[in-house]
Amino acid sequence: MDQQEKIQALRKYEIFASLPGQVQDFLIKKGEILHLSYQELRILSEMAADLEMWDAPQLSELWDEREIGHLKGKNRKQAVLDRVYRSYRQIRNTPPDYKDFQGKPASGHPLDYRTIETDGTILGRCPVAGVKTRCCNLQTLDAVQQCGFACSYCSIQSFYDEGRVYFIQNLEQKLRELQLDPGQLYHIGTGQSSDSLMWGNREGLLDTLFAFARDNPNVILELKTKSANIRYMLDNEIPPNVLTTWSLNTRTIIQNEEHLTASLDERLQAAEAVAARGGLVGFHFHPIVHYQGWREEYGDIYRFIQNRFKPEQVVMISIGTLTYIKPVIKQLRSQKMKSKILQMPLEDAAGKYSYPYEIKRKLFTHAYESFSSEWHEEVFFYMCMEDPLLWPAVFHREYPTNEDFEKDMKEQYKAKIDHHISKVSP
Repeated sequence: MDQQEKIQALRKYEIFASLPGQVQDFLIKKGEILHLSYQELRILSEMAADLEMWDAPQLSELWDEREIGHLKGKNRKQAVLDRVYRSYRQIRNTPPDYKDFQGKPASGHPLDYRTIETDGTILGRCPVAGVKTRCCNLQTLDAVQQCGFACSYCSIQSFYDEGRVYFIQNLEQKLRELQLDPGQLYHIGTGQSSDSLMWGNREGLLDTLFAFARDNPNVILELKTKSANIRYMLDNEIPPNVLTTWSLNTRTIIQNEEHLTASLDERLQAAEAVAARGGLVGFHFHPIVHYQGWREEYGDIYRFIQNRFKPEQVVMISIGTLTYIKPVIKQLRSQKMKSKILQMPLEDAAGKYSYPYEIKRKLFTHAYESFSSEWHEEVFFYMCMEDPLLWPAVFHREYPTNEDFEKDMKEQYKAKIDHHISKVSP
């Protein structure tokens, strides 16, 4: 591939095309001088995109050709690249500092609401399930496809048409057609393809889901949200087998990485209101992000929950962290957003990319040990899609298989629901 062919191919690479013009010009110029290969130019483009996203020094500022004048050809090229790679890794592996940083989401598309009929099944499995991580085998109900929030780390937008929100028009019919074994316990979540509550009762969504829960007491239906849209929950009786769970994060992460979502205070107040209304609630700390000040800010939330909620009101607390597949990383790099969510040491994690084991152990141990023994005994704590080796290190318990984890989770949830029913029954 000659120089002109390399430049033409590079311009078609979406990450390079997303870079500011001066960065593109810099890469092309250095590529010509040092005879960089197409693959090397792609790697440098990805690094440049990260630096732009993180609001870090640009690639040209990391470029250092001092004191190597005696080197020629491949030796000179390798010396320059080694210095750039070293400087980039140092930035990437330093916990991000959000002070004086302002996260900016990718340019969004106006939401286009549509209703569709589906012929296929509406029940699926967790889209990120894997055999090398400990998974609860959650069944998913894709009642709505696409999310109106703009969390920087979220992959939902990569699965669906840009800006198009699909509601299942024949949802009630499809739910009636499900072949559910009355002797089996099911755990079904609606928060994997969209936010469960942000749409409210649009298209009769919550009417249909609540009726389904009432008609099937052997189904534990989990509504997972980052919203504070609980008007329907306050105006209607909540079936005891409906769990409303909030994904929580620190003010720093919500402000800079979870755009358009409810604030931390709004989420917690909504959870309190639902619990006061008699609904069972839960909390997902996923992703816990490793950044400067993480320990104090997450600790504040853990203390608040214990001060404002009773363990009997809370079914579960899950913990997890940032995990990416290659296509999502590629998409994030090409979106021209300001985010530090990829400023982290990326290591292989069962075929995906995440923090190293020791950082995860530190984050998760801090979360679990911040809760009292009473909470450990009465609330189900678990890790979402993490290395099985982390369970004994953090929780001092483990499951041999995903099926054992699934069985215990369902039994714990059902016991909490039954206890809750016995307390409120006349």
